[in-house]
Amino acid sequence: MQKTYLPTTKDILRKWWIVDAKDQVLGRLTSQVAAILRGKHKTTFTPHVENGDHVVIINAEKIVLTGKKWDTKAHHRTSGRPGGLSTEHYKQLRLTKPERILEYAIKGMLPKTSQGDHMFGRVNIYKGETHPHAAQKPEPLTLKYNAKRGVN
Repeated sequence: MQKTYLPTTKDILRKWWIVDAKDQVLGRLTSQVAAILRGKHKTTFTPHVENGDHVVIINAEKIVLTGKKWDTKAHHRTSGRPGGLSTEHYKQLRLTKPERILEYAIKGMLPKTSQGDHMFGRVNIYKGETHPHAAQKPEPLTLKYNAKRGVN
């Protein structure tokens, strides 16, 4: 009699991946990174078990938005109080904190639970090429789409 295999936390092996965001389209990059964080690329994927990997993203300031999104797209948040709406335009975020653009997109693609918060804790985003995770020996992640080359 075969039984269904369910992985436990001690059975999970987490790998480290590195992604170069240079010339990558925001939505296509973040959807693939979110799938890695959830563990959907593994054969042992189970929705209620947290079995995703760690992801390091470099060159966040060189991300690409298609169309006129640099001029029109904005992130809104509110304090819940009257007049407490804050708006951050992506054109301004690109100059000041380009990591936030990727953070907002990835966070929106993960589950809105405490499990999603843990998954989001395994992503590290850096503005430039350097990162402090060389000791973990991250492997380069080949993405399925590049803005300059089209489909890989």
